[in-house]
Amino acid sequence: MSDLSEIVDSLENRISKLLHRYEKLKQANQRLEEELKVSKSAQDQYQIDIEEWRDKCSSLKLANSILGSDQYKRETKLKINALVREIDQCITQLSE
Repeated sequence: MSDLSEIVDSLENRISKLLHRYEKLKQANQRLEEELKVSKSAQDQYQIDIEEWRDKCSSLKLANSILGSDQYKRETKLKINALVREIDQCITQLSE
């Protein structure tokens, strides 16, 4: 009977340790999931910021070319041509 009691005590001890480890891992997992959410949110915000800065950069390039900068003249002409085509399409659709 003594051996059986020791085996049961040993099993109880192991189960207790496993449950304790399980709880610690569960808490760590929750913490990591929260950190992941925060990181994803920050990444999304960074992507939005990057797009805004790209738009601003594009606007500055356009403004420079309009002011006489030779560096972006070709891009400006292409952009103006694209806008004129869009306006022509709108006029065509309105006249139908």
